[in-house]
Amino acid sequence: MTTTERQHAGRLARKVALITGAARGIGAEIAQAFMREGATVLLTDIRDGDGARRAHDLSSKFPEATPARYRRLDVRDDGDWTASMEELRSSHGRLDILVNNAGITGFESIEEGVAPPAHDPEHGSLDAWRAVLATNLDGVFLGCRAAIRIMRAHPPTGSGGSIINMSSRSGLVGIPGAAAYAASKAAVRNHTKTVALYCAEQELSIRCNSVHPAAIRTPMWDAMLGPPDAPERAAREADAVRDTPLRRFGTTAEVAALAVYLASDESAYTTGGEFVLDGGLLAGAAAPPRVAS
Repeated sequence: MTTTERQHAGRLARKVALITGAARGIGAEIAQAFMREGATVLLTDIRDGDGARRAHDLSSKFPEATPARYRRLDVRDDGDWTASMEELRSSHGRLDILVNNAGITGFESIEEGVAPPAHDPEHGSLDAWRAVLATNLDGVFLGCRAAIRIMRAHPPTGSGGSIINMSSRSGLVGIPGAAAYAASKAAVRNHTKTVALYCAEQELSIRCNSVHPAAIRTPMWDAMLGPPDAPERAAREADAVRDTPLRRFGTTAEVAALAVYLASDESAYTTGGEFVLDGGLLAGAAAPPRVAS
């Protein structure tokens, strides 16, 4: 197989994708999975150093693919979205896949050893509430709007365009200590369905689905569980997933595998859906295994 043939043999061959929050964690893993499947990928984030390094590393890892690129995109900024869409239009003529992955919990200051503000319904401040919704909800609204506009003007390849919105298990249940995060992710779930219905009503070949991960092992957890090599790390991890039927964290690769399906032509009849990756947490309680006497 020639280099050109390898480039066009994947499930996302010839597709152009933009991923937000792609400098690390789930977004970085999705970028890698998309490149492995033949997509041309634009990584975006506000962590410029991490994002640029990630794009360089991916380009080195997949030398037969179109090199990954990085650009700064603050998902709260309408102008950044406009500039990003123009770059894609100028460079590739279209956008086929948008992954709205960028998001915050409101507890990011823990990573710097600083106590975060309260996020419960009684003590949370309006500023803290608005900061979470600006990234998690406004960012998704702006991303969906930008994607619809460019996909209408420059139709995607294959079965049409795919918008993948990263919600959360917290968008399906209440979280007493993280009210803003839960509310934002619930809104992402609902907006996803609105976008899916709107695109169908407009007879646009664009589908939109939401992904709802629960405990996925990413750097975000290190602040709460301790460094990966800490002696107490294993015990803390086990305690964190004690109520999860599968009793383990999910992996970023498992989330990325679902994103590949939703981005590919295999999901051409899938829109307005919500996909939960939570180890069975929302299914109910799992009885402990019986031990034979």
